[in-house]
Amino acid sequence: MAETDGKPRSWVRDVLAHRTVDTEIGTAVPRGLRVATAFSWRFLVIAAAVGLGIWLIVQLKMLVIPLMVAILITALLWPVFAWMLRRRVPRWAAIVIAVIGAVAVVTGLLWLAVWQVTQQWSSVRDRTVHAVDGLRDSLIHGPLQVTEAQIDALLANAWAMLQQQADLLWNGALAIGTTVGHIGTGAVLSLFILLCLLADGAGIWRWTTRLFPRSARPAVDGAGRAGWTTIVNYARTQLLVATIDAVGIGLGAFLLGVPLAAPVGVLVFLGSFVPIVGAVVTGAVAVFLALVYNGWWIALWMLVIVLGVQQLEGHILQPLLMGAAVKVHPLAVVLVVAGGAMIAGIQGALFAVPVAAFVNVVAVYLSRRGWQDADAVVDADLIWNTVPRTRKGRA
Repeated sequence: MAETDGKPRSWVRDVLAHRTVDTEIGTAVPRGLRVATAFSWRFLVIAAAVGLGIWLIVQLKMLVIPLMVAILITALLWPVFAWMLRRRVPRWAAIVIAVIGAVAVVTGLLWLAVWQVTQQWSSVRDRTVHAVDGLRDSLIHGPLQVTEAQIDALLANAWAMLQQQADLLWNGALAIGTTVGHIGTGAVLSLFILLCLLADGAGIWRWTTRLFPRSARPAVDGAGRAGWTTIVNYARTQLLVATIDAVGIGLGAFLLGVPLAAPVGVLVFLGSFVPIVGAVVTGAVAVFLALVYNGWWIALWMLVIVLGVQQLEGHILQPLLMGAAVKVHPLAVVLVVAGGAMIAGIQGALFAVPVAAFVNVVAVYLSRRGWQDADAVVDADLIWNTVPRTRKGRA
């Protein structure tokens, strides 16, 4: 209600009073605290967005994991695939050769492993029984002085525990079948995505960039190109690291006379695609076989070889080669692998490094406004083009 003497309305006076109080409070708060508060709430918003994104990824893992697997396989095949395109090989023929060639290599490795297992299984089984009997004798007659009754009691308790869990295992058969079904579905979906990426990557990428505002498309396009180049470098380097691990541990097992050296090498090769920890876990299989088949001394030397290969990978291959390939500090490689394993288990450890590398390169590219720098244009055959991009435009 207006004042009769021409003074401002009461609500106007209240607003002005509140503004005066806010101004006085803002002046009283130190500038450093105001800046920290401004950064803090923005950081909280970003953290909430990242957390929501991780939650969505976990909920949609049956779609996300096949997509990530297909992207990594595409990156592994890309050097050969791009080489064939540069040699004017038709795209359909390049797809057939790359995919069938990759399947043939993996099938050949698995066949070699299965063949050697079938050839040496009876010998390994007999040696395992002999080693178990020897362990039993050492427990009875060794410094522990364990009696046969105690050993039998432990075995009986273990068997009783297995029998008690029989119902649980039987009821879990359906869940295991569902998991196998999920794996099969994921494999088919990964193959389909792989073929789509190789066949029509250009159309997929153009459709993706059109989802962004027109003014942002050059930045998105350049950042995506830079990130893809990093993923290809990661896949190439990881393949080299896995090969070195497999050859080192497999050759060591062969020279020491450890059985199933070829299957151990194949297992190490596949496990090495999980950075840092993969070859350690698979190398333990070689140590176990050496202990059962060859005895304590050979097992000790096998352990030395596994640890030596791991030291080579952990201190030279992963930090230097992988760090240089993905533009990520070696410490960050270790931390992101550990964090990925904590969040999503084996899948998280497998995809942690390429995701971190992609995010890092994209963030640096955007912060430096690389799409405005002619020298920052990625001149390479990328998945969305069949010929190189030029500095004057896109081919």
